[in-house]
Amino acid sequence: MYYETSVVIDATPDEVWAVMRDVERWPDWTPTVTNARADGELREGAVVRIQQPRLPVAEWTVNDLKPGQGFSWISKATGMTTVADHRIVPAAGGDAVTVTLSLRQSGPLAPIVGLFMARLVRRYVDTEAQGLRRRCERTTSQPVT
Repeated sequence: MYYETSVVIDATPDEVWAVMRDVERWPDWTPTVTNARADGELREGAVVRIQQPRLPVAEWTVNDLKPGQGFSWISKATGMTTVADHRIVPAAGGDAVTVTLSLRQSGPLAPIVGLFMARLVRRYVDTEAQGLRRRCERTTSQPVT
C-alpha cells in the first residue's frame, strides 16, 4: 500500500521544520498521535515510539534526515515494513512551502493490512498534513513579543 498527500503551508521552511522535527509535541496539533517519545533529538538512527488511536504502539527509526527539508522513518512489524516520509519543498520566494507526507507498506502481510487499514491510513495522513498546516500558519501569524 502507498499513500501520499501534499499541503501548501504559508510559512518558511525553517518554521515548518521546527514544528515537524519536534515529534514529542505532535499530539498538540494532530489527533492522530496521542503520545510520542523520542530517545533524544531527531536525527538519523533516532528511535521514536508513537501511540495512535486504533493502532498498536509503533517504534519508528529515522533512516534519513535533512534539516529544513524533512525526514523519513521506518517501522517493522511481523510480516510488514512501513516507511513514512515527511518532505518540505520551499515555494519561490521562500514564504510558503509544500509539505508532502507519504506512507508505504511492504512485506507479505502488507496487502492484507492495506485491505483493512487503507481508509484509516489515508485519513490519518490527511489529518496530519492539515494539522501541521494549521499549527505552522497559527505560529507564523502570531506577533513576536
